[in-house]
Amino acid sequence: MIDLQKFFQLTNPAKMLVIENEEDRKYYIDFSPVRGENIVSTIRDNISLFSPDQKTYDLFTGHIGCGKTTELLRLKAELQQQGFHVVYFESDRDLELGDIDVSDILLTIAYRVSESLEAANLIFKPKYFQGLMQDLQELLQSVEIAGITCPFGIAEITTRSKVNPKLRDRLRGYLEPRTTQIIESINQELLEPAIEKLHYWNRRGLVVIIDNLDRIDFSPKPWGRSQPEYLFVDRATQLRSLNCHVVYTVPLALLRFSDDYKVIAERFAADPLVLPMVPVQWRDGREHEAGMAKLRQMVLARAFPDLDETARLSQISLLFDQPASLDRLCQVSGGHVRNLLRFLNKWIKVERRLPLGRDRLEMIVQEERNQATLGIVSEDWALLRQVAQQRNSVNVSDDQKARYQKLLRNLLVLEYRDDAGSWFDVNPILAAAEQLR
Repeated sequence: MIDLQKFFQLTNPAKMLVIENEEDRKYYIDFSPVRGENIVSTIRDNISLFSPDQKTYDLFTGHIGCGKTTELLRLKAELQQQGFHVVYFESDRDLELGDIDVSDILLTIAYRVSESLEAANLIFKPKYFQGLMQDLQELLQSVEIAGITCPFGIAEITTRSKVNPKLRDRLRGYLEPRTTQIIESINQELLEPAIEKLHYWNRRGLVVIIDNLDRIDFSPKPWGRSQPEYLFVDRATQLRSLNCHVVYTVPLALLRFSDDYKVIAERFAADPLVLPMVPVQWRDGREHEAGMAKLRQMVLARAFPDLDETARLSQISLLFDQPASLDRLCQVSGGHVRNLLRFLNKWIKVERRLPLGRDRLEMIVQEERNQATLGIVSEDWALLRQVAQQRNSVNVSDDQKARYQKLLRNLLVLEYRDDAGSWFDVNPILAAAEQLR
């Protein structure tokens, strides 16, 4: 008998699968065979096979919720197996993504790297940034901010500045003119000594993976450039000045329907890697059997993690009133893994029993469609109809670029990939909308 409560908890879309954990590996499905490229292997080999002793910078993107974090944690595990010390962190835990600058990112990297090295007993209380910390202490003592006490280290600085705009502005005003010196200090006093010690302990090097920078707000800076454009185009030189391997996540909309793609690829000396949706159909509308099979397994593994793939398929009737209901769930998700889990989780909560009935799913789909259409204006509907008709290539005029990027950010347009390259489609949740016809 299936434990409904446990099944509900395991379909929580906010649950991260940490591949290093044996239990989590039971629920992991490798979608790379149907996504068009094994991006984890590409980044791993770029670091470990081709340039283990030279710094590399990889840019990783995709729709929010498409599974990037799971793949980055898999990358971390594989690089660790190959002898690298890997520092992975979620940037939104330390940074205010609605208001961010290069100095914020650099300071956070320094904090997270030193924290990780100390935890591994590779560097015990490294003495770097001492002069900077003393200067910041003097600076902050002159600012009347409730609750601030000095002295303190990078951890407290990043934590306090995230929630305190006044402190953030004061710190940035001090740090930004010193960006070059900060980078030199991070390299000479932290990264290079750390890598030397890692080599002494027979580790191959240091890799920093910065997740969730793809969630940076597109709000404009005072001079008009959006935050992603400012960071990954205008300040690319600083972001690629750290003397270790770095993997940055970047917003998908920055690279699609944008004039900046080639500039970014040139400045980072690497083509950004895109994690597309899991395909539920081909460009011509035929069902993508392999993609659908993978999505079915993702659902079934949450209930039957210890069964093999064939045995799981024989248990569908325990979860759903008919196999077509599971297929409908997979199709309407558009291959967006978090939305698939979100729909399923909501379905379980509404139904409150197994097997799950198709009628309840259709009610959820209708509700999702109604919510999605509320924010779509007539100009957007015209673009969505164009995407639905063209798919293979979308002709975008200069004045339409910002609107297409908004559709990508809001998951109303989804990106897929096959042997011919990228293609786009409208989110299937909108398929029955009158405005799309």
